[in-house]
Amino acid sequence: MHVKLLTSDEDLNEIGKVLLQLRPQYDLENLKAQIKLQQESGYNLAYVKSDGHILCVAGFVIGQKLAWGKHIYIDDLVTDENHRSTGAGTLLMNWLKEYAKEIGCDQVHLDSGVQRFSAHRFYLRERFSIASHHFSITEL
Repeated sequence: MHVKLLTSDEDLNEIGKVLLQLRPQYDLENLKAQIKLQQESGYNLAYVKSDGHILCVAGFVIGQKLAWGKHIYIDDLVTDENHRSTGAGTLLMNWLKEYAKEIGCDQVHLDSGVQRFSAHRFYLRERFSIASHHFSITEL
């Protein structure tokens, strides 16, 4: 298993298939179009690949905020349902933490849906804190 940062469209179809497990409101073509749009604003994809299979994917942005300083914000994080509990998620999370340090980030942040209990256990094991409540207006 190794972590790669997406720098071309080489693995985008397979990455998209894994991301669809987290974002089922898309079809593959619309998901790829949305990824391309977000990449124009700094969206990055890192992924774990082993034996030609994409095991885990993280979509993230690098930002600056008064509250957090320079940080990585993980927008999307999913391990393929056929490869959970293999260490791929931990490998990717460790890569994200190291990458954050390498590029001068002070923090890593993410939000997680309140119903995603197994994801929460993983984040707590990875030393994330529940630091705030996220409020939103989803229909304007």
